[in-house]
Amino acid sequence: MSTSAAAAASAAPTVPVLVEPTKVRAADGTVREVSVPLFAPTVRGGSLADIPFDNAREAPSEAVISRKQSDSTWQDVTAAEFAEEVQAVAKGLIAEGLQAGDRVAIMARTTYEWTLLDFAAWAAGLVTVPVYPTSSAFQTRWILQDSGAVACAVESKEQGRLVSQERQQLGDLAHLWQFDTGAIGRLKSLGKQIPDEEVAARRSTLRPDSPATLIYTSGTTGRPKGCVLTHGNFFAEVDNAIELLHPVFKSVSKYPASTLLFLPLSHVFGRMVAVGCLRARVRLGHAPSIQTEDLLADLAGFKPSFLLAIPYVLEKVFNTGRATAEKMGRASSFDRAARIAQRYGEAVEAAEHGKGPGPGPGLRIARALYDPLVYRRIRAALGGHVRYAICGGSPLGHRLAAFYAGAGIEIFEGYGLTETTAAATVTPPLKPRLGTVGWPLPGTAVRIADDGEVLLSGGQVFQGYWDTERSVAVPYLEDGNWFPTGDLGALDEDGYLTITGRKKDIIITSGGKNVIPAPLEDWLRAHPLVGQCMVVGDNRPFVTALITLEPDGLAHWRRMRKKVDVPIRELVDDEELRAALQRAVDEANRLVSRAESIRKFTVLPGDFTEQSGHLTPSLKLKRDAITRDFDAEIEDLYRR
Repeated sequence: MSTSAAAAASAAPTVPVLVEPTKVRAADGTVREVSVPLFAPTVRGGSLADIPFDNAREAPSEAVISRKQSDSTWQDVTAAEFAEEVQAVAKGLIAEGLQAGDRVAIMARTTYEWTLLDFAAWAAGLVTVPVYPTSSAFQTRWILQDSGAVACAVESKEQGRLVSQERQQLGDLAHLWQFDTGAIGRLKSLGKQIPDEEVAARRSTLRPDSPATLIYTSGTTGRPKGCVLTHGNFFAEVDNAIELLHPVFKSVSKYPASTLLFLPLSHVFGRMVAVGCLRARVRLGHAPSIQTEDLLADLAGFKPSFLLAIPYVLEKVFNTGRATAEKMGRASSFDRAARIAQRYGEAVEAAEHGKGPGPGPGLRIARALYDPLVYRRIRAALGGHVRYAICGGSPLGHRLAAFYAGAGIEIFEGYGLTETTAAATVTPPLKPRLGTVGWPLPGTAVRIADDGEVLLSGGQVFQGYWDTERSVAVPYLEDGNWFPTGDLGALDEDGYLTITGRKKDIIITSGGKNVIPAPLEDWLRAHPLVGQCMVVGDNRPFVTALITLEPDGLAHWRRMRKKVDVPIRELVDDEELRAALQRAVDEANRLVSRAESIRKFTVLPGDFTEQSGHLTPSLKLKRDAITRDFDAEIEDLYRR
């Protein structure tokens, strides 16, 4: 081997050996607990605040972030430049009089300024508090009051006005900054009088067990609770994810690893990936608008190698592709391509588990035939270079996971909560099991309680819920080490976890049948005509459903059937539309027994949205609110 080749080999990242989980079985032989050992060493000192400065010291000229310019081009920000900006803003925060441990709220879309202020606040020894940019005045006031935030940064005039209207009830709030009127620049100017040593001193006081952020759970009922996540929680999460998801974060393709983040940084999922990208020096971009045209343009310009997505995004890309094919008179061709991709993905999965030879020659030829016609178009809609997608928030489903795998985009599906700093389980590379949420993240254990509840343990499990009176975290663990998630799940023979629903969402019919609504709802939501779905049946003789229509899917359906001018209130009773939805319901019912199946449904003229009070910011159903507001429609289902 030549000297240069030897140097390249030594510089190449080492691929970790996949470790199968250790399994604990119950008396009946079923797997009740699985765990995977750490891939990354536990961080014993320092904090997330050190990441930009470590990057600047180790690779000062490496691009760690790209910012979109006014002409829609993307300009790289090097590690040295980002660290310099973090330092300047941190000094500004100190100049404003903020003390170590103070809470600083951030209310903005997914922007460069969000990430910059996050790291600058940590460098100044502060604790950040995300607020969804779509939050109501009540939600915003509650979070600012409960956290005791002394400062709040907003993105826009509208958000600034919303917070200002609540100032009289926010006694702790001394500062209100606005990104779009130059708040970052003013903080930098203000901090020029502060010596660099002051920031270094603040950083030196932080340890892995120091609180990094209070993230408030959106909550389907009641007031949200603040989850106290430490710097060590994030290190345990991202360091092991980086090592496990080697192909994603340490790209072995011809395109350097990069991602365009469009999910909210207010949510732990997006925040974890932003921290992970900077930790791994993976080029990160921010996309503030998730409007279809804006997002597609940003993806095309940035060309990420992997994406962080929720199932809704992947469903929408698939459904839009099919709608386009139908408009061109090629729906049957698209459907054949989809079936081939699914079979291909399933064949690859079987081979990786030693349960099959992999795709045969005929399947390979068929896939190659449809690649330029269908699959390449799907990849192009995501920027053209995407090879991987990390998917979470709700189950993606076997069909779509297999389709994307066959179309050339490997899906790493995960499961976690705010309380677990995002992922607690994830699809292991080279050993996926479609339809599951994978194995425990290295360093994590999963246990199934007697009642089917999923319990989690690991270094990423939060410190506790915020106690505003004492300004401390109150631990919330069972048996000293296990976090009860409230989710129901099962472990298969090989230790893969499947989430079946929420414990509190179990429906018990008047006949005593237990029904878990999530599988039916998830299946129906994947249909191009369905926006949201809520299964009903508690203390009722049978199961029914409320269905809302997906605007883009409905618009396409109306164009194709020349019913554009039909009012929506008439359309919900259209026989052709109801027949299409009935076929979708019939397909979903194949997942369950007759007693659990949806017997009737009604189509609502409006959608469930966060603004209507029917969805949380993370798009979970607020069942109590929906049941209350649509009581008449539900009663009508049982009178027919």
